[in-house]
Amino acid sequence: MAIRVKREHLDQIRKHGEETYPHECCGFLFGRNEDGANVLCEIYRAENEREDSRHNRYLITPDQYRRADAEARARGLGIIGYYHSHPDHPAQPSGFDLDHSCWPGESYIIVSIEQSKAAALNSFTKPDYTRFEQEEIVVE
Repeated sequence: MAIRVKREHLDQIRKHGEETYPHECCGFLFGRNEDGANVLCEIYRAENEREDSRHNRYLITPDQYRRADAEARARGLGIIGYYHSHPDHPAQPSGFDLDHSCWPGESYIIVSIEQSKAAALNSFTKPDYTRFEQEEIVVE
């Protein structure tokens, strides 16, 4: 699977991660699925509402999800996945991410923020609930 994006979307994710450092940022990916690929149309920021361990965990509440879903639908889009940052940690999913992340078929972008600067950015998908697979990021 692949995700098709514009460079500006990746820049927005990187910027969000830098702004929230040393805490994790998080947000939604709005778009659609075309020919087996997720097509990212908009980034929608969420607030990390986790009260503790914000440096290595994030929380998107059900209320935030409902608002994001309504906003995506109003724009004729859907939620095709999520993004978050890993402060001073690789842009690879953790076991916690596996247990608390996206649905199969959605994209899951992780950006590494090293000493307040964006570094590696990767996208993953779940073919099922047991593992992640890295997906290609196609910049258009």
